[in-house]
Amino acid sequence: MTDSLPIKYLELNVLHQVTRLDEIADATLPQFSSRAAPAQLVSLSSATTHRILVPHIMARRKAANGLTVDSTEATDAATEPSTNLTLAPLPDADRDPVKVNNASASELKTACDDALKRFLSRPDLFKQIHTHTDVRLGLGWAAVIIALGTGLYGYYVDFEQAKPLVWAGVSLYVILTTLQTLYAYLVERDTVFVGKRKTLDKRIVTERVTIASRTNPSSPKNAPAYSIKLSFVRSSNGGKSLLGKSAEDEARPYTSFFDSEGTMDQPRFESWVGDVVGRAMEKAE
Repeated sequence: MTDSLPIKYLELNVLHQVTRLDEIADATLPQFSSRAAPAQLVSLSSATTHRILVPHIMARRKAANGLTVDSTEATDAATEPSTNLTLAPLPDADRDPVKVNNASASELKTACDDALKRFLSRPDLFKQIHTHTDVRLGLGWAAVIIALGTGLYGYYVDFEQAKPLVWAGVSLYVILTTLQTLYAYLVERDTVFVGKRKTLDKRIVTERVTIASRTNPSSPKNAPAYSIKLSFVRSSNGGKSLLGKSAEDEARPYTSFFDSEGTMDQPRFESWVGDVVGRAMEKAE
C-alpha cells in the first residue's frame, strides 16, 4: 500500500503536471542539471516524458506484485529519439507581409531565403549558426582596417620611407580579400542556413541541419523554381558518434509562393519547408 503512493504521485506528475517538465527532468536526470539549464540542454515534450518515465512505473508495479520484470521494459521507450518538433507555419501575427518584384529572380530568392531562416530559427526549432557570416565579416573588416592604416601611414610619412610598409599593407589587403572571396565560393557556396538543436535520448543528442538554396532557371516547359538542398545529421558525444544522417533535394516554382503582384504566401512556403525538414529527420532515425 505504501509503495503505491509514490507510484501514483509519479503518474500524476507525468500525465497531468506537464507545466513542471523542467522540474521532472531535473529530478529524473540530476547528472545534467548541474551542467546546464534544462532549457538549453534538453528539449522534452510531454509525450517524451511519458515515454521515459511510464515504463519505470510499470516495472515497479510488476515488482511490487511479485511478477517478473523484463529489464528492457524500462528502457525501450527511452531509446526513441526525441524529435518532436512543431514544424507548423508561424501564426499570422508573428510575421510581416512580404512583397517583391516578381520579375526579379534575385529578389524572389532573397525573400525565400529570409523566410526560411525566420521559420527555422524559431526558439522551439533550431539555433542558427553564423559561422560563415562571421568568417566573411572578420576577413572583410581586417582588410578594411589594414587598408585604412596603410593609407594613414602613407599620408603622414614620406613616400620613400613609407614605401616598404605600404607595399606590405597592400599585399596583405589583397590576400585577405582573396581569402574572403575564395571562402564564399568554395566553402560557404549556396548555404543559407545552418542550425542545430540538442535533445535527450538517454544522452545528449545534437541535431544539425544545413540548407543550401539556388534558383533553377526557367525553361520553355518550366518556370523559375526555388531549389533547396538539405543535409541533416544526428550525433552524440560532441559529434564523435554518428547516429544518423539524411539528405533532401527539392524545388518548387516561385509561382507556388508568390501571386501576380509579388506578395508572398508565407504559410504555404513554411509548410513546404517544414515538410522537407520533417522527411529528412524521419530518414535519419
